[in-house]
Amino acid sequence: MKTWKTPKVKKLAQTLLSIKKESDMLNFLRDLCTLEELTEISKRWECAQLLNKGLSYREIAKKTGLSTTTVTRISHWIKNGEGGYKKMLEK
Repeated sequence: MKTWKTPKVKKLAQTLLSIKKESDMLNFLRDLCTLEELTEISKRWECAQLLNKGLSYREIAKKTGLSTTTVTRISHWIKNGEGGYKKMLEK
């Protein structure tokens, strides 16, 4: 399996890390992503937070508008992923 941590992805991560101000981050995200992409990413992060609070998959799907399949997938990545969700949820 080919690694997803390509030089391009690493450069994006470095760029995101370099942004210090919320307004600069919001402007960068808006220029980088479509409104639909931003909405989807925001829903996924909300889902992770709600899973962390113990809400059911159905409750989360109803609240966020995500499918239960997507909620299940996010739950899987929280438990079995690279640890990114867990680290950010701890903050």
